[in-house]
Amino acid sequence: QVQLVESGGGLVQAGGSLRLSCAATGRTPSRYAMGWFSQAPGKEREFVAAVDLSGGRTDYADSVKGRFTISRDNAKGTVGLQMDGLKPEDTAVYYCAVYVGRGLPNFASAYYYWGQGTQVTVSS
Repeated sequence: QVQLVESGGGLVQAGGSLRLSCAATGRTPSRYAMGWFSQAPGKEREFVAAVDLSGGRTDYADSVKGRFTISRDNAKGTVGLQMDGLKPEDTAVYYCAVYVGRGLPNFASAYYYWGQGTQVTVSS
């Protein structure tokens, strides 16, 4: 079992920045990717960003490219999401997730482990 705990959410004005962090504990797989997803009220969970085991390969949703940066620290078992240039439409609960395998999927159903989520609210 893998446990994921997110932190760093909050309220920020449009144009501001937040940094989310997710810590993975427990029996982590030998090879796994980590991703971030967002879910706004009444909407489905959407892909935001993902990073492979080495941290050298990343993928982003078009809506966040150039504004968000994902990174991971395997020594600490953490993944971060630096969110700059935030927009009101970025308001959502953000979830950290783990994909077990070699790939870097951008859809929620591929991810097996999930955190409890952290709220990000961007005011206009």
